[in-house]
Amino acid sequence: MGLHNRFDGKSIGRQPGNSVLPASSAHASGLAGRYAVALFELAQEQGELDRVAGDLHRLREMLAESADLERLIRSPVLSRDEQARALTTLGQRADFAPLTRQFLALLAHKRRLFALPNVITAYDDLLAEQRGEVGAEVVSALALSAEQLESVQQQLATAVGQTVKLSTTVDPSLLGGLVVRVGSRMIDASIRTKLQQLERTMKGAA
Repeated sequence: MGLHNRFDGKSIGRQPGNSVLPASSAHASGLAGRYAVALFELAQEQGELDRVAGDLHRLREMLAESADLERLIRSPVLSRDEQARALTTLGQRADFAPLTRQFLALLAHKRRLFALPNVITAYDDLLAEQRGEVGAEVVSALALSAEQLESVQQQLATAVGQTVKLSTTVDPSLLGGLVVRVGSRMIDASIRTKLQQLERTMKGAA
């Protein structure tokens, strides 16, 4: 089945041939979830699950580090051809897998690039579930050391009772602390959130 056929409205989320998906993938909801399932299927068939995952993690880092790239995927002004050319160039320079590059071009063609961050998260969840893990996304104000990452991973594994697979992103606007998403649960220990909560409390008392 061709790439465009697999990603059309009828084919997204369908399990072909010998593809073996995590059980909950059948319940993937929303636009990003359906695209993630379809990408997962293709990557699995081609033996590229890990490489595509690596490409997507690098993309997430690029989006966090580049305001221009973030604007590019959300721009209502740029044409689909302009977005596709920009993402094709990025994929070539980053040496992404052909499947990843084709997927990005397809998202651009369908005007769905805005869903990319959520597609990445959903793909991570599928991969972690297949391996008996739970995916956790950690956003920190500064890059964490190997020791800090190991500590976070161990604490989360103890809390959820499963092996935890971490993906990390740096967001300087956090000011400090961590924002952690484990599956669908958000654990926010950032200073910014605490300040916002304090601000709301003060306004309520005024």
